[in-house]
Amino acid sequence: MRPWFVRALWMGLLHGAVQTGVAAVAVRSPEATSVGPIAIGLLIAAALIWGAVDTLRDLPSRGMQWFIAALIAGPFAGALGVVGSAVLVDQTGQEALWVALTGGAAFTALLVLAPAGLGMLLGGFLVPKDSASPHP
Repeated sequence: MRPWFVRALWMGLLHGAVQTGVAAVAVRSPEATSVGPIAIGLLIAAALIWGAVDTLRDLPSRGMQWFIAALIAGPFAGALGVVGSAVLVDQTGQEALWVALTGGAAFTALLVLAPAGLGMLLGGFLVPKDSASPHP
């Protein structure tokens, strides 16, 4: 299975589930305003850690893998979030789908790609310098 597919699938599922969960909390407990920032922090941490692990594992062309994964995870997460909200939260209608597949998907793609890129950068600092260069 291609690395970008695995990343797109899991990040899309995670973002869609978190979007549905935040919507459910907002409907049931409107006074719980700290849930959104905490959820975004957890999503950032997930991509950051996974990006760092990819660098530590020396995944080939990891930047392109994450780029493709982010492009797919965005619309996937948006569609999942709308379906999850419609089924589990508040009968969200199909009119929310267009917004989720455009602006919401772009935000999700950015929320996947930027932390993963930062994680890959930070992961490069964790690799020991002697193992980074090939031995003669």
